[in-house]
Amino acid sequence: MLSTRFTRLLSFKLFFLLMLLLVVLFSLYMYINLKLNTDHLMSAIIASANRSSDLIKNSTRYSMLKNQKEDVDQIITTLSSLSGMDGIRIYNKKGIVMFSGNKDENGRAVDMKAEACNICHSEKIPKAALSSTNRTRIFNSSNGHRVLGLINPIENAPDCSNAPCHAHPPETKILGVLDIKMSLEQVDKNISESQTKMIYFALLFILSVAMASGVFIWIMVHNPVKKLTIGTQEISKRNFDYRIDVKSDDEIGELANSFNFMMTELKKAYNEITNWSKSLELRVKEKTEELEKTQSHIVQMEKMASLGKLSATVAHEINNPLGGILTYTKLLMRKLEKVNIGSHDPSILEFLKIIESESKRCGKIVKDLLVFAKSSSVNFSRENIKSIIEKSIALVNHHLEIKNIKVVKKLPDSDYYLACDSNQIQQAFIALLINSVEAMPVGGTITIEVLPFKEENQVRINITDTGVGIPEEIIPNIFEPFFTTKKDGSGVGLGLSVVYGIIKKHNGDINVYSKINEETTFTIVLPTNLSVGEHDIIDHVV
Repeated sequence: MLSTRFTRLLSFKLFFLLMLLLVVLFSLYMYINLKLNTDHLMSAIIASANRSSDLIKNSTRYSMLKNQKEDVDQIITTLSSLSGMDGIRIYNKKGIVMFSGNKDENGRAVDMKAEACNICHSEKIPKAALSSTNRTRIFNSSNGHRVLGLINPIENAPDCSNAPCHAHPPETKILGVLDIKMSLEQVDKNISESQTKMIYFALLFILSVAMASGVFIWIMVHNPVKKLTIGTQEISKRNFDYRIDVKSDDEIGELANSFNFMMTELKKAYNEITNWSKSLELRVKEKTEELEKTQSHIVQMEKMASLGKLSATVAHEINNPLGGILTYTKLLMRKLEKVNIGSHDPSILEFLKIIESESKRCGKIVKDLLVFAKSSSVNFSRENIKSIIEKSIALVNHHLEIKNIKVVKKLPDSDYYLACDSNQIQQAFIALLINSVEAMPVGGTITIEVLPFKEENQVRINITDTGVGIPEEIIPNIFEPFFTTKKDGSGVGLGLSVVYGIIKKHNGDINVYSKINEETTFTIVLPTNLSVGEHDIIDHVV
């Protein structure tokens, strides 16, 4: 159980991955290094064997020219007894051993299929020349150690073919072969010792890195993450007084500071929610029966009327002091910039910029409240719906270009005239277009379509965007005043409420259909004719 918990730790996974990578890479390095060193050593040994072979051949050349066989035999015998030399032979072209360090081999014929002979005699016509690679061979001796064998052809030089004693015809290119065998026992022993030392060094290195990495990961990763884990467990227990003590300036330190700040804010929010829940229980109980008796359409109208009056009062009361705050903030910033206070304490100007930014944001909210609360009269006139749509698109064209949004217009060839207030209808269209733009932060397409409705004297306008969509569960609330899904506080949720009020003032209807990450369509149905009496009845709504 304990081992299972340990293997699930992030620090263990990180340590295991690091060690696995280290072992694989270092093993690969060791293998390549050993291979290269071994190949280099063998190349040096083969080169040494070639030099030894040439030395032996040149040492016996004079005696061979003089036909002094006893001298040749003595040289071969002496050199064969040297350390590391397993044997020296000289064959004639018929494969008979003419000279050997082992006297018992003299005069013995060698099988042409033997490894030393087969290299040249594998074909009907023996090869006259061999590459340096084909001249060498490595095999195991009867004593169990490896042996390097090297053959060196003895050519029929002119001074040999012209010698008076035992002249060979000039047509004969090869007179025989010098075959030397050098023991690789000491070389293999040295290679094995070197490999053992390198393996010990590698194990020591990996162990040292593993210990250092383990301590580092435990201190820098495991301990802070463990504290964060305990913190999340404390949240589930509603212990909002818990704080993480991580004193580092890296990402984990920032995460710990953010966590501590979140705990403070959660505690405030929890206390507020607790207090609200206690007071809301009674209020909800009192309002439930009243809301059940009222139709959803009437409830919407009443909310908009009451909130409109409240918004007007609040907006007017806030707007004047807010303007004063913004003005004096700008004035104070200019004076501080003149005295170059920013070079001594840059945070002062940063704080003033924050005050200015937040004041402007509050000003925008107040402006939206005033627009929402404004109870302007409706001036009906006969207007071309196509013209209103074109003007609305022109007014938001800058937003469309910035967000790389394409507008597709499916307007009828004939004109559609409405009895409406063109300014308010245009305001509603602009609000819907801006809403679509905000739903497509990386671009997309807005389609505006005008169609005759199934009912007589009505027209339908569809505004469709390819944005993020609206979750189905919140669609019934999107026309509610102050309802918003924006997380950055950039809106107060009045745009669609204003649109709803305008459409209802024109005795129309508005609906929405949406698919997440595919499309959202707002469908507006407006009558082409509206009597004065009808709009007088609903004029109080906004």
